[in-house]
Amino acid sequence: MGVLTVLLLVVGFAIGYLVGNVNLVLTIAFMFAMLLNIATYWYADKWVLKLYKAKLVSEAEAPELHEIVGRLAENAKLPKPKVAIIPNDTPNAFATGRNASHAVVAVTRGAINLLDKEQLEGVLGHEMAHVENKDMLVNTMAAMIAGAVAYVGMFGRFSLISGGQRNREGGATILALLAVILIPFAAMFVRLSISRTREYGADEEGAKISGKPRALASALRALESAVKNHPMQTGNPATSHMFIVNPFRGASVVELLSTHPMTEKRIQRLEEMAASGKF
Repeated sequence: MGVLTVLLLVVGFAIGYLVGNVNLVLTIAFMFAMLLNIATYWYADKWVLKLYKAKLVSEAEAPELHEIVGRLAENAKLPKPKVAIIPNDTPNAFATGRNASHAVVAVTRGAINLLDKEQLEGVLGHEMAHVENKDMLVNTMAAMIAGAVAYVGMFGRFSLISGGQRNREGGATILALLAVILIPFAAMFVRLSISRTREYGADEEGAKISGKPRALASALRALESAVKNHPMQTGNPATSHMFIVNPFRGASVVELLSTHPMTEKRIQRLEEMAASGKF
């Protein structure tokens, strides 16, 4: 979060230098970042659930899901999250909410139909680990701040194109121009790195919560194959980091540009964990 906020302020400083009002642009960039953080903290979960038309279900409507989630929450010593079903045939799952007391675990209809009970338990253990590690808040804030950096950078480029640049020369101007162009990319890489690291952590902690690393590995293999054949057609790719596997990609992408680690690497780590018995 600190690195992303610094990048936001640096790009704001560069634009301010070029257009001639550093204080104004820095103030706008800082306030924008703070407002995004506050809005994200309170409303991101409601927005993402609405985006995917997720419906909260009662124990009477989904007894097996509630039984698994309740048992995993007890294992993790966490309050039991609410449970939601997403009416989408692409198998996947995510967790959202500003803290453990307001968490929601959402599973697509496709995942319920595809996975057996042990695989589903492995997936839900992974999502419970995200709740325990506060990853929902961290990942969403990272996405929002990186988005703010991109927005401010776009504003700067537009200002320069429309004639807002001051008559400056020399190395400082070149550095400022490079900052406006390159820092949004740096922010994107930082955000993606955060997301990948959090996925590894949720795999490991989720396997400990469920006690079934091989079931999670098996589920990841099944989900990856299903997504390649049937990627999600609705929703917003900006939320892809929230899902257990990227639901929007139909083919493998360069790992550096991915919101998730390579699935085969995740499976290998889980299988090594299972073989070691350290869970």
